[in-house]
Amino acid sequence: MPQLAAALGNALVSPVESELCLLIPDPEDDREALEMVLRGRTAAIGHIVTLNEAGSSVRWARRLLELTPAGAPPGGLGNNNQDGKVLFVDDHLSMLLLLQDESLACALSSRWLGPLAELTPRQSERLEVTLLAWLESGGAPEAAKTLQVHPQTVRYRLRQIEKLFGSALRDPRTRFELEMTLRGRRLLGQIRRQRTRAGRRARAVTSGIRPLGVAREARVNGL
Repeated sequence: MPQLAAALGNALVSPVESELCLLIPDPEDDREALEMVLRGRTAAIGHIVTLNEAGSSVRWARRLLELTPAGAPPGGLGNNNQDGKVLFVDDHLSMLLLLQDESLACALSSRWLGPLAELTPRQSERLEVTLLAWLESGGAPEAAKTLQVHPQTVRYRLRQIEKLFGSALRDPRTRFELEMTLRGRRLLGQIRRQRTRAGRRARAVTSGIRPLGVAREARVNGL
């Protein structure tokens, strides 16, 4: 870490619980140099704050790493880097805001997606992605392009959605909360899939390691 501090120039090194943190000037001034210095390491760069708010920047940098399984980009964003990752909080502000508390994200889903509860998982997922595409794009043709389906398919699904949600879809506040809910649900799904894949990789590596004592015993028996 002292070598990193020296390479970054004006930087202070400080332990925070079990981690080492660097206090540096505005990282946006030379992001490429910062990424180069930290290449191959797992690190999160907090958002720019005043000195007395440094703890907040550290907290959100930690949260970003919590949401990012080893070797995977957060929420499916960015490039996968198996050797390490350098993440910037500023690049993921909306994700951090939506997922600052996963239990609240789940509570939003329970509140706003109740009309989909009686559907099969496949039907519910299809209507969820259609509704989100429509909310994000503002029209059936645009949503169809996003989903790569025929506009008539989107219109048919939207009629189903309107039957389920009724006049609530015409309320701007409801549309806003539905979009926020669906975005959070999508991000949570991506993160959970990444965690599952990371766990599988870890188990695969562990299962491929043979204890030394077992290997020796096998050789002795073979003789």
